[in-house]
Amino acid sequence: MVIHVFAHKIKIRTVFVRMFTLLLTLMVIGKVGAADAPNCKKLTASGNPEYPPLLWADPGVPEHLTGAVTALLGEILESLGVELEVENLGSWARVQRLAKIGELDMVAGAFITSERIRHMDYLLPPFTNLAASIWVPKGKAFEYRHWPDLQGKRGGTLINNSFGQGFDRYAEENLQIVGVRTIEQSFEMANAGRIDYVLYERLQGQVKLQRLGLADEFVALDVPVSKEGLFFTFSKSSSCNTFEFRERIADRLYTAIHAGRLDELISEYTARYLSL
Repeated sequence: MVIHVFAHKIKIRTVFVRMFTLLLTLMVIGKVGAADAPNCKKLTASGNPEYPPLLWADPGVPEHLTGAVTALLGEILESLGVELEVENLGSWARVQRLAKIGELDMVAGAFITSERIRHMDYLLPPFTNLAASIWVPKGKAFEYRHWPDLQGKRGGTLINNSFGQGFDRYAEENLQIVGVRTIEQSFEMANAGRIDYVLYERLQGQVKLQRLGLADEFVALDVPVSKEGLFFTFSKSSSCNTFEFRERIADRLYTAIHAGRLDELISEYTARYLSL
């Protein structure tokens, strides 16, 4: 009888210890979660304003950007209770500079380069993959199979634009590419014969040229220069940038991409841009 009572007391003590350990573990997890939780009620983002239908200056509110990417990011952040403000900073070069010094929380669309990795954290997965094309005036096409075919020719693109680290390095060492503030300038220069080609993403080029009324005056050569993933990136200096918050965004981003949400938004915002 004594042995039975003693064993019963041991069992009760064991259960109590297990419950106490579990409670202590939950308290620790709660504290870690609270430490990782973003103190972020409003997130400020920007991106390349020359990127329709993904991003462009909102005609109604020119100090902001609109597009398929901002709509996707807005839906994700709304589900997390975070307000999104997408600023139009005037140029792609300025966007990258402000992200680097921490005056911007997020860049809504950037390719991976070793320079950018130093000051930005990339969210996986990429929300899309973009092919970069060689655009030439009709009647002035040339044979292009690989990068060396561009040697001896003059190209144009946006200042500080990247087309993948491999091509960027090759171009810096071997090619003549003029950087301009707007892609319209590059197309105008090509039409005037001042450059031989425009280097620009195929999707954005098709939409931009159609909007400019130049769709019948330019063609994209068949072989792309590169095809790179486009990512949301956090400035390493942003107060919103925590591991836990990045994981929550990435989880919702993965679900949205595989549900085809971005494709729907691209169709919607292409129509919006062309109707301006």
